[in-house]
Amino acid sequence: MKELSVAEFGRRLAHLLVSLFILLCVTFVIGRVLPTDPVGAVVGELADPAAYAAMRTRLGLDLPIYQQFFLYLNGLAHGDFGTAVLTGNPVSSDLAQAFPATFELATLAVIISTFVGVPLGLVAALFRDSPIDKIVRVVALVGHSIPVFWFGIVGLVIFYAGLNWVGGPGRVDVFYEGLVTPQTGLLLVDSLLQGETEIFWNALGHIILPAFILAYAAIAYITRMTRSFTLEQLSQDYVIAARAKGVSPTGTVLRHVLPNIAVQLITILAISYGGLLEGAVVTEIVFSWPGIGQYMTNALMIGDMNAIVAATIIVGFIFMFLNFLADVAYALLDPRMREATR
Repeated sequence: MKELSVAEFGRRLAHLLVSLFILLCVTFVIGRVLPTDPVGAVVGELADPAAYAAMRTRLGLDLPIYQQFFLYLNGLAHGDFGTAVLTGNPVSSDLAQAFPATFELATLAVIISTFVGVPLGLVAALFRDSPIDKIVRVVALVGHSIPVFWFGIVGLVIFYAGLNWVGGPGRVDVFYEGLVTPQTGLLLVDSLLQGETEIFWNALGHIILPAFILAYAAIAYITRMTRSFTLEQLSQDYVIAARAKGVSPTGTVLRHVLPNIAVQLITILAISYGGLLEGAVVTEIVFSWPGIGQYMTNALMIGDMNAIVAATIIVGFIFMFLNFLADVAYALLDPRMREATR
């Protein structure tokens, strides 16, 4: 069993590596075929031909395409994503500063979506075809139908400008910026570690609205999938037996159904988390959130291919890695999957 499990793990890891290689190939091609001039972005449009040619040689763009690809892979292997035109800093340094903000926002969003979406899905399945079920399905449909940027703008107008219940754009008010020394990069965590409770509450007021806006689409997805998984289990023999023994419908769902769909939920939550990291782009633009999404947008505006490609690789790798972890967890925790690998 152990040998087969190791072999199965190796197979899944190989799939991850192949997917990552394909992602690297795609990003390399994108960086070469888009109508942008990486040399001109560095030296400027008015540079003399000698400086232009020197920079082209320095970037390796005068080499055959296969050599450029190997240089590209070698740079990535050493963490060298090139220099960002926008900031003049190494792209890896810029991403290290921007990623914690996206990670903090997406993590809070997935926590919210889990604690809201799973109970809603269970309730909807428990009261199938009732008014409660119909309301939940409408809420989920709205979450999939209305664009995130519209929710963000409306949320700012109502809860920030109108009611003043939350903070405005940015991670913190302007007069609090720079007062917390970055340790983890997560402002909520760093402010608590340094005893800056006032900054913590201010940062929480700023993050809560974009986190809820970002979480809404994930809530809709998690709710629908939880409802579907639960309804499938409610028709199984063990549920009928539990009900025959006098277990209440709620007790049946909590004590028997929920543990049986937990493995499937892990997969759904991992996919949702990866989707939130990707989907944070629009939310970050609306709320001026200084994360990877806003960094990518600014890079796109000026054609900074080093920054665009690097951010795409990072987000794509995280999404694939989360799916890999969910896949492995599913195989380890689900007895049916373990039997299939024998």
